[in-house]
Amino acid sequence: MSDPLMRFSAEVQAARDAGRPIVALESTIIAHGMPYPQNVQTAREVEAIIRARGATPATIAVLDGQICIGLSDDQLERLASDGDVMKLSRRDLPYAVAMGRAGATTVAATMVCAARAGIEVFVTGGIGGVHRGAPESFDISADLQELARTPVAVVCAGAKSVLDLPLTLEYLETHGVPVVGVGQDRFAAFYSRDSGLPCDFRIDAPADQARFVRTKWALGLGGGVVFSNPVPLAHEIPPVEIEAITRQALDEAAAQGVSGKRVTPFLLARIKELTEGRSLVTNIALVKHNAQVGADLAMALAQV
Repeated sequence: MSDPLMRFSAEVQAARDAGRPIVALESTIIAHGMPYPQNVQTAREVEAIIRARGATPATIAVLDGQICIGLSDDQLERLASDGDVMKLSRRDLPYAVAMGRAGATTVAATMVCAARAGIEVFVTGGIGGVHRGAPESFDISADLQELARTPVAVVCAGAKSVLDLPLTLEYLETHGVPVVGVGQDRFAAFYSRDSGLPCDFRIDAPADQARFVRTKWALGLGGGVVFSNPVPLAHEIPPVEIEAITRQALDEAAAQGVSGKRVTPFLLARIKELTEGRSLVTNIALVKHNAQVGADLAMALAQV
């Protein structure tokens, strides 16, 4: 049956009709995570990587009152250059759809839309998590609750290093969300490969990853799986360096009264300035690496 709230691109619809693997991609990284024109260029390159590995990319956003599963070049350009695009989490989706607003989906919202569209694999940069100072602020990303409830496998470079990573992993453990290392035993820390914290499991081969995901869902254990895929070594920013820069950016955010959904975009932009653009290069590299792993997982899931 057709879904009046969703619109599939011709490419994605053709993949659905043929039963070919599809990989979901978020759009917040385009509208709020990177500057123009690197954002739209990266989006197109990530989609090309997924196609080259045999899967079909489906970048997700809300446009003109519909959830778009797969975007045209013109739609990507609109998200990348329009300064009035909402940042959408789970609670914001109905407003954007009902009011006909343009919205870029976060990890949580992309998972909601991907699951509704029957897409099992989602590639992003880094998941949200428990913010530093959360015991006082209660600032916890909706991404974590979505991972606990929505059955989508999420390939990421761990959680953003501006977060409280120990508490983020503790939250995921409490809610039964497995964190699986790819290529290493340690949880990745976005700009850096090693957070110093262990993953729950390590599974390197796509076929084994797919069997794990299928088994989890076959057991009736709902919710997602986090695949922690570290940034390539050549593009890593050492943990000590990025931590000092992050603390400076956090102090500046607090001094300027930045809060809520504005915190992460502010921090990413300020870190880019403080690293003289190196963090953007790292961000682009890790998303492309995640696209490779996510496409391979989607292909393997189609065989299990």
